[in-house]
Amino acid sequence: MRSVLTLAALAAPLSAAAADTGSLLRFITCPVYRDADSGKKSGCWLAEDPATGIRYDVSLSPHKPDWNYAVLVEGRTTAQPETPCGAPVLDAVRTSRLYDIPCTRHILPAEGYPGRRFVLPRRNPQPTSVPAPSFAGPFVDRSFTVYFEFGNDFLVYQYSDWLIQQAYYWMLSAKPKKLIITGFAASAPETVSGRVMAEPADLALQRAQTVATTMARLLPGIAIETRADPSTTGTSDAEADGIPGQAQRRVEIRAVL
Repeated sequence: MRSVLTLAALAAPLSAAAADTGSLLRFITCPVYRDADSGKKSGCWLAEDPATGIRYDVSLSPHKPDWNYAVLVEGRTTAQPETPCGAPVLDAVRTSRLYDIPCTRHILPAEGYPGRRFVLPRRNPQPTSVPAPSFAGPFVDRSFTVYFEFGNDFLVYQYSDWLIQQAYYWMLSAKPKKLIITGFAASAPETVSGRVMAEPADLALQRAQTVATTMARLLPGIAIETRADPSTTGTSDAEADGIPGQAQRRVEIRAVL
C-alpha cells in the first residue's frame, strides 16, 4: 500500500465550478459521517468541497472513506433527491483515502435524515460455494480491467474483487495460455483543491504485480508477464464509471489464447 501527495500552493482549485447535474467534481476534504439509522449500514458519508462550501453525499463510492484521513473525491452530480443523507448525491463517485493528510473525526447526528438501507452493490463477488458460470466459444484474446484508489496498489474490497472474478470466470472456460498484466498510474500532475497530485510512475508496476499475484493463485501454473505502461491515458471501459482519474488508475489483464 502506498500513498503519495505532492503539495504546492496554487491560485485556483480545479473544482470551483457550480455543480450542475452531470458535472465532474474533484476536491480534497476531510470526510464527515452522518449517523442515520434506518437499518444495517445506513449511515452516510459526506464530503464538503472547500471551493464552494457545498457538502455532497459520497456514500455510493465503492471506496469507503476513513474519517481519520482526507479523501480525494471524484464524482458526478445527479438529480437524486437529497433526503436520504441531506446533501446532493454524487454518483458515479470515488473517494480515495489520502494517508498523508490526517483528519479529526467528525460525526453528525441523523437530524431527521434516514440514510439508505444497505443493499448488495451491483459489483458484488459471488461466494466460492456458488458454481462459476460457463462461457461458450470460440474464444479470442480478451482484456479485463481492475481499478485502484489514488496512490495505492491494494485491491478494493468488493469492487476489485468483482472485476477480478469476472475475468477469472471467463478464463475458466477460455483457458488462456498466458496473461499479460499491465499497470498504469496517474503520474501526470494535476491540481486539486490547491494541491498538486501525482502518483509515482513505479506504482504502475506495483499494481501489475499485485494483480499478478492474485491471478497466479486463481490459475495455478499459468504463465504471467507483468508490465508497466508509462502513459497516463485512460480507458473507455464502462466500469470506470466515466471518471477520468479512475480510468487512469488501473491494471489491464490481457488473456492470450
